[in-house]
Amino acid sequence: MRLNGCGCRSVEVFTIAVLWAAAWNWLAPPAAAEPAAAEPAAAEPAAAEPAPPADAPAPGKDDAADADADVEQLDLETTDGIQLRAWYYPAKADTTRTQTATVILLHDLDGSHKSIAPLAKALQKAGCAVVAPDLRGHGESTTRQLSGREAAVDAKLLKKADFDYMTATSGGQVRDQSAHRGDIEAVRNWIKRRAADGDLSMDRLYVVGSGLGGAWAMAWTTNDSLWPDTAKGPQGKQVRGLVLISPTWTTRGFTISPALGSEPMKRGVPVMVIAGTNDRDSVKIFDHLKRLRPLSWWEQRADGKNAKAEKLTDPAKAAAFLFEFNSTRTADALASDRSLDPAAVIAKFFSLVNDRPKR
Repeated sequence: MRLNGCGCRSVEVFTIAVLWAAAWNWLAPPAAAEPAAAEPAAAEPAAAEPAPPADAPAPGKDDAADADADVEQLDLETTDGIQLRAWYYPAKADTTRTQTATVILLHDLDGSHKSIAPLAKALQKAGCAVVAPDLRGHGESTTRQLSGREAAVDAKLLKKADFDYMTATSGGQVRDQSAHRGDIEAVRNWIKRRAADGDLSMDRLYVVGSGLGGAWAMAWTTNDSLWPDTAKGPQGKQVRGLVLISPTWTTRGFTISPALGSEPMKRGVPVMVIAGTNDRDSVKIFDHLKRLRPLSWWEQRADGKNAKAEKLTDPAKAAAFLFEFNSTRTADALASDRSLDPAAVIAKFFSLVNDRPKR
């Protein structure tokens, strides 16, 4: 099975392939290319910036997503009046393959589409169509319009109720006329309209969330699953898989716990958790998934060691994955680290799930 990482440098592709080979024995063991070599703390690309945040992604021209000719700016709106700005990265044209995935990409609290732009661009080059919104209060989504009045929305003042509405999709029996459509739902509806025009695929819909964005991704996927089928077909349950990058357990009262115990997680929506070393929340969340899926989990640690469910004969068929990089970075900074190339790991996950029958 080949790695879907079209835009990666050959050495990066080899490094990622070797890590995956630890489980599938496709190539040499991971000792041949330890991922730690890509993480010299004193040589982080971000060090060239004057006084950058400690975990800031490496700078580069790809970070200027909204100035790129391959990116389309979107203006969306939620039912509670948030003027949502999002960026669409069309899949790079390749006549030899179909679109790998349609991806909703969610940044961390206090991030924006810019803090995950390197990941969006890398997934785009790997054949994915990506939509990355600035979630309410972040980036360019800081205005609410209600009853003709405009108010500012600040990420620093967001509370649990605001986070709940980010993941809202409910109200009524017909989804397109629902009373509550939050931030992620607004993105999903735009994708659905483009899919109706033949531009995107709802059959390969994935959600990738970073930091608190991972908790929002799982919560929205749970809410999506509650929509009943109609005579025209399913209204929900369209998410093929989730990728959680350094997901957080609880932040400002918003917790991933209800979503972790939900029916979609019990039924086995494929989930990959990506983390750096010593990321307690990520390991805690993955351990919970292992308990839900005792026969179908696989993990790759930063030291090259791997483990799997006792009776799992083919790791490619697992329903819960943990991939750990030898890095102290987390969330958006880890997602955007070009030296580690998490996009290659994510694209591999998409490929594995795409090869399975749709649930």
